[in-house]
Amino acid sequence: MVAPSWAVLALAWLATLTLLSKLINLCHRRQKKLPPGPKPWPIIGNLNLVGSSPHQSFHMLSKKYGEIMQLKFVSFPVVVASSPEMAKQFLKTHGKTFASRPATAVGKYTSYNFCDMTWAPYGPYWRQARKIYLNELFSPKQLDTYDYIRVEELRALISRLYALSGKEVAIREHLARFMLTNVSRMALGDKYFSESKSDSSVKLDELREIFLDLQGYVKRMKDLYRKLDKFHNYVIDDHKARRAGDKDFVAKDVVDVVLKLADDPNLEVKLTSDCVKGLIQGYVKRMKALYRKLDKFHNYVIDDHKARRAGDKDFVAKDVVDVVLKLADDPNLEVKLTSDCVKGLIQDPIAGGTDTSSVTVEWAIFELVKQPQFLRKATEELDRVIGRDRWVEEKDIP
Repeated sequence: MVAPSWAVLALAWLATLTLLSKLINLCHRRQKKLPPGPKPWPIIGNLNLVGSSPHQSFHMLSKKYGEIMQLKFVSFPVVVASSPEMAKQFLKTHGKTFASRPATAVGKYTSYNFCDMTWAPYGPYWRQARKIYLNELFSPKQLDTYDYIRVEELRALISRLYALSGKEVAIREHLARFMLTNVSRMALGDKYFSESKSDSSVKLDELREIFLDLQGYVKRMKDLYRKLDKFHNYVIDDHKARRAGDKDFVAKDVVDVVLKLADDPNLEVKLTSDCVKGLIQGYVKRMKALYRKLDKFHNYVIDDHKARRAGDKDFVAKDVVDVVLKLADDPNLEVKLTSDCVKGLIQDPIAGGTDTSSVTVEWAIFELVKQPQFLRKATEELDRVIGRDRWVEEKDIP
């Protein structure tokens, strides 16, 4: 009798381990008592059930599966609460258990390995960061010291818009620039960008792209998009050609599976060509590139602030970077602020306070223009309370 070769033994061991792994996972699933939910597809999970208005899709699914259900977004399990009572369980009753965001590649590569407050897990560091923001960086007293910055930038914005009177104006661009310069000066002490093509400093558009890209509001870089699109078209055309030439075709990879799903007439949301490309492309490489840009910018800002501190014996902190660097030297902090922690805390005010604020103001302007009766009423109130002899000031707001 011929002894089995090492390859046969290896395959036998592999099959045994696979079987054991599946049995263990099955036992764990039975013990967990997971919420009900639709059966996920391979690769995409339940993404095919989420349309352009996710809240409406979740509402329709909740009618079938109840106020708490489980979905799968690609390989990530997601639990959806669809009633006030169930939301209270997550947000209040068991708030600490569900306080942290899931540890994804976005948090790792865009927040210095979960060092900013947005992505940091709930715990001593997060509580300390929150305390720093409330008591040190954005206390009423500290915000009052930035008053002159807000006044200067607001007047500059109004002057630019006044010069464009009678012309078509892309208000979004002006508001985004205003918010970025405003927050940048308060957080970093300077604009740190130039609108001059001859200047070697960071350009306005580049700085906006770096920080707004953290929130996902900036469109894909056009050059990268064209390269990706060309590559994806080549891959998809190649797979379609192989499918067309084989009557008994069997899906062998991710692209085959996604293309097969795209032909399924029973999908709630039709998978378009762009959906197929989106499902087969990865974003980790882009996140790493964004991280390198962020890190280069942060190092430049921090080195500039350290140089100014070193040259002044009676140095007084003037902006967010100064305060955070001062706190990093404090031996009494519960959690030591590392270099990555400093960068994470610095980027939050800009990334979180730029696009969100400009979009809110744009929305308010849009509503006033759309409903002239309210615009007229607001103008009359300003004329009556403020008059036309001076600018509106923050202290005028009750």
